[in-house]
Amino acid sequence: MATVAETGTKLDVYRDLARQLRVDSIRCSTAAGSGHPTSSLSAADLIAVLLSGHLRYDFGQPDNPANDHLIFSKGHASPLVYAMFKAAGAINDDELMTFRKFGSRLEGHPTPILPWVDVATGSLGQGLPIGVGVALAGKRVLEAPYHVWVLVGDSETAEGSIWEAFDHAGHEGLANLTAIVDVNRLGQRGPTELEWDMSAYAARVRAFGVDPIVIDGHDLAEIDDALERARGATQPTAVLARTVKGKGVSFIENKEGWHGKALDPEQAKQAIAELGEARSRTFSVQKPDRWDRPSMQRTGSLALRTYAEPIATRKAYGEALAALGSARKDVVVLDAEVSNSTHAEDFKKTAPERFFEMYIAEQQMVAAAVGMQVVGLVPFASTFAAFFTRAYDFIRMAAISRAQIRLVGSHAGVSIGEDGPSQMGLEDLAMMRAVYGSTVLYPSDGNQTAKLVAQMADRDGITYMRTTREKTAIVYEKGESFPIGGSKVVRGGSNKDRVTIVAAGITLHEALKAVDVLAHEDIPVRVIDLYTVKPIDADTLADAARATGGRIVVVEDHWVEGGIGDAVLAALADKGFRDLHYRHLAVRKMPGSGKPAEMLDDAGISTVHIVRAVKALLG
Repeated sequence: MATVAETGTKLDVYRDLARQLRVDSIRCSTAAGSGHPTSSLSAADLIAVLLSGHLRYDFGQPDNPANDHLIFSKGHASPLVYAMFKAAGAINDDELMTFRKFGSRLEGHPTPILPWVDVATGSLGQGLPIGVGVALAGKRVLEAPYHVWVLVGDSETAEGSIWEAFDHAGHEGLANLTAIVDVNRLGQRGPTELEWDMSAYAARVRAFGVDPIVIDGHDLAEIDDALERARGATQPTAVLARTVKGKGVSFIENKEGWHGKALDPEQAKQAIAELGEARSRTFSVQKPDRWDRPSMQRTGSLALRTYAEPIATRKAYGEALAALGSARKDVVVLDAEVSNSTHAEDFKKTAPERFFEMYIAEQQMVAAAVGMQVVGLVPFASTFAAFFTRAYDFIRMAAISRAQIRLVGSHAGVSIGEDGPSQMGLEDLAMMRAVYGSTVLYPSDGNQTAKLVAQMADRDGITYMRTTREKTAIVYEKGESFPIGGSKVVRGGSNKDRVTIVAAGITLHEALKAVDVLAHEDIPVRVIDLYTVKPIDADTLADAARATGGRIVVVEDHWVEGGIGDAVLAALADKGFRDLHYRHLAVRKMPGSGKPAEMLDDAGISTVHIVRAVKALLG
């Protein structure tokens, strides 16, 4: 490929690049037989000016910490993403034409299997809130020179998460963040909510403390001026670009019914003839100035507290975070305005500059955590377990992004007591188990919690910890270790054991009380603390099942579906067990309010119910 020379005007370069981006978006989607060329054509001028005139990025060194960040929140415009990578010399034309083909890196929507893609997008409403996280990290932790650019589709501005992002950007004064909104008027099935009402868009973003810059999204000079203004701004900006879907091709311009449809070969030939043949060129992209990232070297050994008296695992979590904050400069903590309940506030006392109050905006909180890990930070994000359900799509997409984030949900289960079912996390184990590559932890005492929190900091993927509201007794001595993926046999362990009880968290304590009751009746049992729900310790479960004749009682403070019980059965099935004698104690009816002990008993997961289940198995 020939490199564009410095001759010719800047606008000529932009125009040539935009033409090439349009042509290549059509070519690769037509070759694939699917994709979103019209959504790519509307934004081609915006991306041409950004790439050639304003982006500071070294495509040869995508890990350069000074690089700008460009996130396509409208990830369906992936033909434009990949055409841009070709124009920058990152990929060649042969690879471009593998778009959407089996085994290609150029998937239907962008993912970080490509080194120039920070995060996976395609579920709309996520790119901008993730960009807020990248910008927050750059401003408050790293003091980095990079700018964060996010291409936002107009349809996705109907998502509440977009406005959570604008709200937080304005509140934090993120001048290093620019949303480029591609207002092309048409969504998937027809017109968008505001169509081309640019004044309405401007009024909305302005209300959140973001500076609107309204432009013609196909006027190259206007785009150039707007992006220059955005880069030098003293507050977050939104470039609101009035564009035409399918721009440049007469028979699809501003036409309904073309969203997500590739042109057939004859249509593509006609479209390219209208656009004008574009030679395959590599366009120069300005590299960032050298910048040395602040040292994240650990400041000392990790001094975790140890416990001899009862303590809530949520409190032990907060104190372990505080210890991490003292020992590691890369750890950041986010909370959704419940830090005095999750005890994430303990970290704030240690490292206030690395504590991020995200307010009641769980989607923005999880998205910000994803953004912060993009730039090498180690985020922990906490709220009530029940409220992570609101952010579940962000968690699902974080796994596709290969993100490394740590989520902690407190106030789980009926054991929270009087607050009632709206506050009880009863789905969390199921939903977190279902996330690709996730780790799910459920500690039962303070010492175990502290050790697991320390391991979470270095764990790959999505790691979730469930903590308990009530104080629980100390089960383990300070010297115990709790490798992730393991479990603990806390009672029994001999060939005399007649039944295995599997529990975790709050129900482990009920199980241990049941052991004492059963001992008076000379019924020896084995109790397994399944502190790692995923990846599950199948070997220990299988050993116990063999030793106790396949008699298993699982007790959990969770809905019957998808939690510990299902995890145990799946693990034993994989080990070849087909003839188990099984009792599953879990929450099976809608709870109300009451004292924690009353709630456990009413749900059928208290000591007395465990004792009955064991005896029932022994007939």
